[in-house]
Amino acid sequence: MEENDLPRALSLQGASNVRDLGGWPTQTGGRVRFGMVFRAASLSSLTDEDIVALTEIGVRTVADLRGELEQQQAPSRMSGVTTHALSIEPSLGASVREVAARPGATSDDVMVLLRRAYTAYALDWSHCYRRLFDLLLQDDAPPLLFHCTAGKDRTGFGAALVLTALGVDADVVLEDYLATNRLWRVDPDIAATMPALAAEVLFRAHPELIGVAFDAVRAEFGSLDAYFEQRLALGPERRARLQKRLVE
Repeated sequence: MEENDLPRALSLQGASNVRDLGGWPTQTGGRVRFGMVFRAASLSSLTDEDIVALTEIGVRTVADLRGELEQQQAPSRMSGVTTHALSIEPSLGASVREVAARPGATSDDVMVLLRRAYTAYALDWSHCYRRLFDLLLQDDAPPLLFHCTAGKDRTGFGAALVLTALGVDADVVLEDYLATNRLWRVDPDIAATMPALAAEVLFRAHPELIGVAFDAVRAEFGSLDAYFEQRLALGPERRARLQKRLVE
């Protein structure tokens, strides 16, 4: 498979932005294994056929990064799996609407909120991503899918962490992140409630945001490696185990 065929996406009726993290090259000459780690948007509208398709590719563990209210209001339809709630509470909705309603507000004002959100993912919600890595490192861990609502921000940062930990180059990590812009179908109910100014910014993945999060990490910890070890419990030994499991 050529890199321009990546990421390998699943075409489902009731969920979008569903894809395998496999296939991306690593700095050591390997590739991330297919069929081990998947990312997605919400699973609350899966059809019966979608559930069969996800079951057939081996998904047995789901990590739900949505906040508690999001999970209650739109419960996952995925069956036959073990689901772990790694709740990262959404921080954008009300703030974005408030900013967008201000006279003279611009898209840059909304981007400020997104930058704050990504910094918070890295620094305030790192315990949730640590649990994600714990799940990936469990003995005989089955294939895992992690998701939030859009599969864009909380999930996008999580995927960037996983791929970086596996030794994938930063430009390739960014390529996976930006694939959301062609794979995510915006929920029309969400779109109907969002001011146009905010939608223009919120409904896209922006390349600078992964950099914002990683810059915040470097500012506080000195390096990504130190962050992995101190916040995500991914020291050299556990990181080597992760790579052995997920890289071929």
